Amino acid sequence: MLGLPEDQVLYRALVARDAAYEGRALVGVTTTGIFCRLTCPARKPRPENCRWFPDADSAVAAGFRPCLRCSPTGTSALGEASVARLLPLLEADPGRRWSEADLRDLGLDPSTVRRGFQRQFGQSFLQMARAARLGQGLKTVSKGAAMIDAQLDAGFVSASGFRQAFAQLFGHKPCELRKDADLRADWIDSPLGGMIAIADQTHLHLLEFVDRKALPDGLRKLSGFVDGRIGLGRSAVTDRTEAWLDAFFNGRQGQVDVTVKLHGTPFQQRVWQQLQRIPAGQTRSYAALAQEIDRPGAVRAVARANATNRLALIVPCHRVIGADGSMTGYAGGLWRKERLIQIEAQYRQGTEAATGDCGVDGQYRLV
Repeated sequence: MLGLPEDQVLYRALVARDAAYEGRALVGVTTTGIFCRLTCPARKPRPENCRWFPDADSAVAAGFRPCLRCSPTGTSALGEASVARLLPLLEADPGRRWSEADLRDLGLDPSTVRRGFQRQFGQSFLQMARAARLGQGLKTVSKGAAMIDAQLDAGFVSASGFRQAFAQLFGHKPCELRKDADLRADWIDSPLGGMIAIADQTHLHLLEFVDRKALPDGLRKLSGFVDGRIGLGRSAVTDRTEAWLDAFFNGRQGQVDVTVKLHGTPFQQRVWQQLQRIPAGQTRSYAALAQEIDRPGAVRAVARANATNRLALIVPCHRVIGADGSMTGYAGGLWRKERLIQIEAQYRQGTEAATGDCGVDGQYRLV
């Protein structure tokens, strides 16, 4: 189980309003009886007036009450008023075409909304809405519908707009996706956002959040590995991946039962395989991970391999944190990393260590 960093480290993070500690620590102010996020904009207390807690329940049990400014009892994303208001609307109607005028009609300032979403998700609300519409269109295309139907379902006013967005996401236009494909791409919904899954009949090759900035480049590289033979649709592996994600997010199964194909250098594969051996509910530092693969001097190379992982959650790079316990960077967004570690807390008790074996072609399966 993760422990709190030293008081001096936490106080520096409080003064700096360091978002890396979101979900890891809260501060209770003894002079006011209030507890806050470390990112709270309120005036900072003196060090001797601070008490540190791993979660809101601990702070409440100690007699502190939540701050009304930073809402420390919710997830960090929902601490943003605009995020808390707009996310349910986006989830309820993912095909809606949003504009800044719509935000003003709701009494929201578009600039404030943009900054809030950028701070929490690394992209604007309008970009998230566009990705959601694209997901609707992708589902339609994968079912064999005509392009115009997919375009309308996605909420784009022109076919060129849909194709352009599709090309940005996949690295090539929908018409270039081969019908005789070796791999099939489909959309999977998750509580943390839409994901793209690419699989063949036996292995999962890619699983990424659709809003990850490096996704188009990853798709292009994967397309190159199979000479462009990627089409739309799903296989039994996609269904199994979706079933595991549902079980994982609902606390029923932390251990992965999906067979994957790792596309990378021997060193990258070695790092990814070691990541897969970290049980749900546990974490490692980059230095510890380097030690575990007998490359203690390769901490930076381990971090780079971690960042280039294209099998989100399946290869759990979110379980790597800073040596001081801080939430280091995560390509899917720090808010997701925070939430994933919170979700996996339920797997800490009685988690069985995973073992596996890697073949020469990079195939790997947890057993």
